[in-house]
Amino acid sequence: MTMFLLRTLSIASSRSRFPYQKNGLLFAKSLHDKTREKKIKFYFVNRYILYLRDYEKHIEKRFPNAVGLYRSFMEGTRNFIRDVKLYYSIVRAINKKQKILRDFTRKEIELYDQLPRDMLKLTPILLFSALPFTNYVIFPLIYFFPKQLLSQHFWSIQQRVDFSRSFLHDRLLHNKPIFRHLQEQLSKLKGHELYEPWRDILGKIGSGVQPDVDQILQCRDLFINEPYNLSYLRGNHIKHLLRLHNMNTSFWFRRGRLADKALILKEMDLAILREGGVHNMPIEALKMSCYIRGLNPTNMKNEDMINWLNKWIQVSKSIDHDSASLLLHSPILLGYNESSNWTLIYANERKQIL
Repeated sequence: MTMFLLRTLSIASSRSRFPYQKNGLLFAKSLHDKTREKKIKFYFVNRYILYLRDYEKHIEKRFPNAVGLYRSFMEGTRNFIRDVKLYYSIVRAINKKQKILRDFTRKEIELYDQLPRDMLKLTPILLFSALPFTNYVIFPLIYFFPKQLLSQHFWSIQQRVDFSRSFLHDRLLHNKPIFRHLQEQLSKLKGHELYEPWRDILGKIGSGVQPDVDQILQCRDLFINEPYNLSYLRGNHIKHLLRLHNMNTSFWFRRGRLADKALILKEMDLAILREGGVHNMPIEALKMSCYIRGLNPTNMKNEDMINWLNKWIQVSKSIDHDSASLLLHSPILLGYNESSNWTLIYANERKQIL
């Protein structure tokens, strides 16, 4: 038995020097060779890990626009998801009658008004980008068409300024048709006690002067009854009002949606007052409030924006469901002749001509 064990150990020892045979050749693999192989493998693996760590820097150096676009897209997606969650918490609270719009902040009411449009715009892009290999199509598209395909969640600061002005320009083009509709209905008011005051208002606007708030409020009843209540407005007039307020012109509940828009605008105004008034608003919030209400704040002094918004709120405070049409026409009554609006309209037209 002892001799058998000794022979076995001897054979094992000889095999450690010549572990295997291949194609008739014997190969010896020493412990030193294995250590060197491990060192080589470790070197390459270590270099690969370091390369992966610096991969983003390499890509950013070679393709800075692509990396920047990817980062802004991911950051925009996170911001959009955050706002969607907040929007649904607002909607849920309203539907369960736990809160009404008056219980929310100005920013929350603005989100409640704007986000459905953003969702309609972004949902196809986000769904399509989740499919395999579609990023090769999506990212070039959003790079070249961010204004058409993305929302403000994804825009740079400069893009927000430029696109907001562009969208407002398109909205302001509906001011003149709406003003013409207001003028066309003047003849129906002959003999009405408000005929002269209203004719004076339209005359001032037509001659390049904005009427006073007191004059506008004096004619409030014309927007409660015929001819300027939403129920009496012509279809083309309604269409231009929808466009002016950045709303879809589909035929579903157009007048009802406009009435809701007026009441949402009123709630924004009341929220501004609850939060300390127009003069306490941050500059960016001040500009956004002007854009929402149809005034171009570019190159306007802060005090001019504050004065204009205070006039708007003065009108807004007198509005109820019956007189909603008056607030919807306030971009014309208060801002038709504002120089910043005319500058925006004609600057773009001049560019198109050139």
